[in-house]
Amino acid sequence: MDFTPLSGRDMPRFAGLKTFFRLPVAPIEAAFDVALVGVPFDGGASYRPGSRFAPARVREVSSLGRGYHWSRALNWVDRLKAADVGDVATVPVSGPETYARIEAWFDALLVHDKRFIAVGGDHSTTLPILRAAAKKHGRLNVVHFDAHLDTYPAAWGQEFHHGAFMRHAVEEGLVEPTRVLQIGIRGPLAGGEDLEFTRRHGIRVTTVDDIRIGGLEAFIAGLPVFDQGPTYITFDIDCLDPAFAPGTGTPVPGGLTTYETQRILRALKVSNLVGGDVMEVSPPYDVSDITSLAAVDVMFEMLALMAEG
Repeated sequence: MDFTPLSGRDMPRFAGLKTFFRLPVAPIEAAFDVALVGVPFDGGASYRPGSRFAPARVREVSSLGRGYHWSRALNWVDRLKAADVGDVATVPVSGPETYARIEAWFDALLVHDKRFIAVGGDHSTTLPILRAAAKKHGRLNVVHFDAHLDTYPAAWGQEFHHGAFMRHAVEEGLVEPTRVLQIGIRGPLAGGEDLEFTRRHGIRVTTVDDIRIGGLEAFIAGLPVFDQGPTYITFDIDCLDPAFAPGTGTPVPGGLTTYETQRILRALKVSNLVGGDVMEVSPPYDVSDITSLAAVDVMFEMLALMAEG
């Protein structure tokens, strides 16, 4: 099976069936390296819904995606076989059933030794993905782009929501907390005690101030090298300022620019990127697809990292 994306010089990019990066659709057992998968669910969102529509919209916008990475001097298409494997069959009226289905789906994928990039979906869906990935690979290093810590307690008596996935991942032993790097954190908290969890577990939290006041180049120079063990990147699109990503569930002013996240992603050194995701894109609140375009760019950077590693 040919896993080359459909060329924009053969078929105009506004035409053709809409798949991630114009890649072929394939079953999970086919002979490819990286699965691109949609996780359409927003039942864990606490404010604005709509991220259930992200996989479909990001597929369409990804028609503008290409393969060659200037900074890394490689074309991921030449080094990786990637395929669109469709969407996980979520249950819009049940969080617990959806999380069980997501975990089982990724369990089945990982039996075939695939890497993957998931497009959510609210950030609660990262937890069942991490459960499956940790069963396969052991405790994970995590690079977490977000405006929020996502280590928050239960809300409305519900443990599982999009602001709690990292707390559960740490408590369940899915990640190595001292090898979790959070980037783009900002904004007010419900209370100062919200910082206690990250401090207690040794999670490295970096804020937008660390980038703007200290300078982007200095921040990049201080990034850790992830050369030991499996690494996962989870990218909440609200790490970007609403000026660059208005289409998201919980926008927070004072965020990163698209360029800053590009530079940080390009600077990452990851020897074994086993998976990643882009979460919280909400197309109903987007403007001219700029949020979905940012998501496509993040996917491109992850594919280049996988190709390099």
